[in-house]
Amino acid sequence: MRLDMEKPILDLNDRLAAENRALLNGHGIFMLDLLASPGAGKTSLILATIEQLRADYRIAVIEGDIASDVDAQRIKEQGIPAVQINTGGACHLEAQMIRRALDALDLESLDLIVIENVGNLVCPTDFYLGEDLKAMILSVPEGHDKPLKYPGVFQAASAIVLNKVDTLGCFDFDEREFRISVEQINPRAAIFPVSAKTGSGLGLWVQWLADRIAKARTGQE
Repeated sequence: MRLDMEKPILDLNDRLAAENRALLNGHGIFMLDLLASPGAGKTSLILATIEQLRADYRIAVIEGDIASDVDAQRIKEQGIPAVQINTGGACHLEAQMIRRALDALDLESLDLIVIENVGNLVCPTDFYLGEDLKAMILSVPEGHDKPLKYPGVFQAASAIVLNKVDTLGCFDFDEREFRISVEQINPRAAIFPVSAKTGSGLGLWVQWLADRIAKARTGQE
């Protein structure tokens, strides 16, 4: 006899995630779950995004890492509330972890929460956290074939940020092949070539996110 433990775990997670969603809805908060590999530039993109949105939205960040609080400290240095979650080895965040982080934040004073999930292209896609949407970052040095190797995360993402485009001349990255692969896997995903370092392309990504927040507030999504 084989016992399938995955379904009960995911069912419990989904129930807790629905509670998170209800809590956020009650406070009118939009939550983004940001996925990427280690080194893709999640924290740098978050900081650049915050800089462009902070005049219009009150923002907090939930940082997920296996260990350390380096990224959370970088966020706090910019005057943004941040809660660190250390998973102790787990390769993803779960809904119950997010609930504890939400309890540590002043939800009355927030409009937007960005989750920086644990650096991983596999595990986080299976766990709904109560977010409005998932987005992912792929950096140019990782290669244009990642959609074929990790289709699940590309299918789960509403937006794909192609980061570090300022390095395109240094790597064998075929942007056309990348876009074709994404189109085959998830034709509805928006793609944003950006450089968090130089600021190139950030405006379109930030405007897309702001539009999603506005639609969620008016009940259009």
